[in-house]
Amino acid sequence: MTKADVVNEISKNTGIEKITVQKTVEAFMESIKDSLVKEKNVYLRGFGSFIVKKRAQKTARNISKNTTIIIPEHFIPSFKPAKSFVSKVKSHVKK
Repeated sequence: MTKADVVNEISKNTGIEKITVQKTVEAFMESIKDSLVKEKNVYLRGFGSFIVKKRAQKTARNISKNTTIIIPEHFIPSFKPAKSFVSKVKSHVKK
């Protein structure tokens, strides 16, 4: 499902114009990005948490040059779904 699909679905279900829904969805995503950049996690009860994770420094290999490189510690955004979200997906998705 793409962002356009989400906008269409919300617009269809609520009766709100697509352009308004699109601006709202984009503002929502932008506010989450801005919060994570400021190292503030976002908690959405019943849905999940957008968090900033710290990756430790590690040693890796550049196989084309056969050299060792050091990847410094860095931070990445991550999503952790709520337990109710996970259980709903588990009970409804079939292989």
